[in-house]
Amino acid sequence: MNRADPLPVNAPPKLSTATRIAYGTGAIADGIKNAAFSTYLLLYFNQVLGVPAAIVSTAIALTLAVDAVVDPLIGRISDLTRSRWGRRHPYIVGAAIPTAVCFALTWFPPSGLTDFQMGIWIFAFASLTRACISTYQVPANAMGTELTQDYTERTRIYGLRYWFGYAGTFAFAAFALSVFFRATPEYPQGQLNPAGYTPFALSAAAVILVTILICGFGTASRIPHLRQTEEREEAAGVLTHLKEMGAAFTHRAFLTLFGFSVLKWTAIGLYGATSLYFGTYVYRLTALELALLTLDGFLAVCIALPLAPRFTRWWGKRRSAMFMAFFGVTLGTAPLWLTYLDLFFEPGHPLLVPTLLVINAIYGAMVAISLMTTSSMLADVVEDDAVKSGRHNAGIYFAANSFAVQCAAGLGILAAGIVLETSRFPVGLKPEAVTRAMTDSLIAHYVPMVMALWGIGCLVLWFYPITEAKHLENVEKLRAREAEANARVQSNNPVSGASR
Repeated sequence: MNRADPLPVNAPPKLSTATRIAYGTGAIADGIKNAAFSTYLLLYFNQVLGVPAAIVSTAIALTLAVDAVVDPLIGRISDLTRSRWGRRHPYIVGAAIPTAVCFALTWFPPSGLTDFQMGIWIFAFASLTRACISTYQVPANAMGTELTQDYTERTRIYGLRYWFGYAGTFAFAAFALSVFFRATPEYPQGQLNPAGYTPFALSAAAVILVTILICGFGTASRIPHLRQTEEREEAAGVLTHLKEMGAAFTHRAFLTLFGFSVLKWTAIGLYGATSLYFGTYVYRLTALELALLTLDGFLAVCIALPLAPRFTRWWGKRRSAMFMAFFGVTLGTAPLWLTYLDLFFEPGHPLLVPTLLVINAIYGAMVAISLMTTSSMLADVVEDDAVKSGRHNAGIYFAANSFAVQCAAGLGILAAGIVLETSRFPVGLKPEAVTRAMTDSLIAHYVPMVMALWGIGCLVLWFYPITEAKHLENVEKLRAREAEANARVQSNNPVSGASR
């Protein structure tokens, strides 16, 4: 029979600023990978290399089968690992180089491949990249639950991680658009220039490598204060692993978060995969203007970081996540449906870019508050489960959540492919050759889909049951349980107890 994982009686020592920054910096790696795969991968293979959108989006979506197997296994193995580097750090550090290499190779298919072979290439290397970065991301996110037990402080910690993820990702996107994808006489929209994708891919891979290592080595000082798996009395079989992984999906609070995560990240993936289409073909923006608009992400997280804990205190986590998400996406889609109704600025209007920047910053801040809050809610779910099961299975829960994110990112790109195909958006046309009827069809297929995804997700989240009072009750139960366990250990080892 397995013994419970050790749960500390007292909260870990206060985090140093350097450790907080290192932990937050690690989010840049996953953010860059997500942005590159969600925003650029479809555009690059579809509009630059000429591969049909259906093949590209399907190839990316099929990587979900890999995520379905890899993510839960990584979470489970991480929970059971016992080493002098703890449960999480061996995987965080070990994933750095493989992730960077597989990411870079995704963008360099051999010449002469057919469209079908291109699809196989995308599937193979996108799958390897996802598996490698999950090996880092799942343990890193699980480690965050052990950094603090405070209800509001958790929102701050995950908020800081989101801030680094957003800020680093959008800073890199702005750099890429202004340096790698600069407009040329041949390519006024530089994001369609094939030559820009080589330095883009290599630079992104380098940043991914460095930021993962910063997270791993920068948080190594916390290893003595993190939970360590006890030695098991007998080896657990495959059925035991599957049973414990499947138990997560019987937890009501987790199921609501999982459902919301799948739907919201599908919507975010859909937005990411189509945003360059809207910027390039609807608003007719240059690469420099698109680079300027990446500031909205930085502004958004700067607004969201101090506000997320306040909304948590004012409204509670569930309502904050729901309201910020739904009203945020309503505002975020406004420029598109106003354009469809001929009520927005025409391409080239001097107020177009500033207005988009302000709307996107406010919309992004609202969505970021929702994302920060739901990450904190997942940490509360881990403790709620620990009260019931006696095990702190953070790896399993964050693996399942990571799968939801990866799954939805793939589904988002698949949804983007569906939008592009059903709207009959052309392949390979220059922006000036794209007609108003084509862009109106694109908008008419996109807006209802993204609004439905967010709306249904918010309805699912309504059933999340853990309040602040319930969280505090769970923390006290866990502390009392650990104190009782320590007392039994001391009574069985009187010499050890006396030496203390």
